[in-house]
Amino acid sequence: MIILPAIDIIDGKPVRLYQGDYDKKEIVADDIFETAKSFEDMGAEYLHLVDLDGAKSGRNQNHELVIKITKMLKIPVELGGGIRSFETIKYLLDNGVARIILGTIAIEDEELLKKTIDTYGEKIAVGIDCKDGKVYGRGWLAGGNLDYIDFAKKMESVGVKNIIVTDISKDGTLEGPNLEMLKVLKKNVNIDITASGGIRDIENIKDLMEINVYGAITGKAIYAKTLALKEAIKISKK
Repeated sequence: MIILPAIDIIDGKPVRLYQGDYDKKEIVADDIFETAKSFEDMGAEYLHLVDLDGAKSGRNQNHELVIKITKMLKIPVELGGGIRSFETIKYLLDNGVARIILGTIAIEDEELLKKTIDTYGEKIAVGIDCKDGKVYGRGWLAGGNLDYIDFAKKMESVGVKNIIVTDISKDGTLEGPNLEMLKVLKKNVNIDITASGGIRDIENIKDLMEINVYGAITGKAIYAKTLALKEAIKISKK
């Protein structure tokens, strides 16, 4: 299992939200570049970035900042949040982003999703953001009646190789990941699952390793110092 430290971006600053609520944001570090470099220095194999401004507005407000980060680091960087056109995907991949995470597009534009998968393959992941088993898009502001299992199966059928699964109710709470949801999902699809949301400590990392997911994204636990990134990385390699 790989550990992906997370940086969520609003107005160029690293922040954390509580349960996806933009009104409950907390700036977690002074400098986004120093934060990204510190994660690399601690042994991270991959960096997870989310453009929360983009997720909310659908505009590309932090992309130049993200590209600077990718050029500064030696490790690959994945990016999600408000990426809703083929041109934007191409621009980001051409400029050093290793993997693009699609959310709203995957829900609303199957034709565009298939085009990106056909063109870029494993460089495209899909974020499945859930609350009460239903999938949310548009920066977690728009919900529907789409069941997360059905949606994951559909993503697998169109060729998606990696899904990033977030229980919104757990995100930023340090209450632990939704293990039951992940276990059910593992039984229903045969693609890489990255768990996101709620991770608090090293025991949560061990729990996710037992489920045998591909990766674990953690942000707030690192900033709150309830999880030591170096220790998590060391354990995840066993």
